Amino acid sequence: MVPGREPFGKEAFAEGSRQLAGLTIDGSSEIVELKIQDDWAWIRTRIKVTITPPTGKPNVRSGYTLTILRKNVDGAWVLARDANLLAPESGGSPAPQPS
Repeated sequence: MVPGREPFGKEAFAEGSRQLAGLTIDGSSEIVELKIQDDWAWIRTRIKVTITPPTGKPNVRSGYTLTILRKNVDGAWVLARDANLLAPESGGSPAPQPS
């Protein structure tokens, strides 16, 4: 999930990612909270991402994400849901978002 859009699935995410080809993306993250309960876990993370188009000015976005994980029967943790609340930092222009 991303701000301003209805939730979308893997196919829409993949198509949006293809539209971001050629961009340089650099980021950092800090885990703020991690909770495991039985076969479920969630992680709240503060992230900062700089997205630079091939011929453009860098766009900096920051905020929180909430990631929900589920443990499979084989013991592997897999992504169940992910929501990001990134917004342009002061003075920045909006960065491209997958569509």
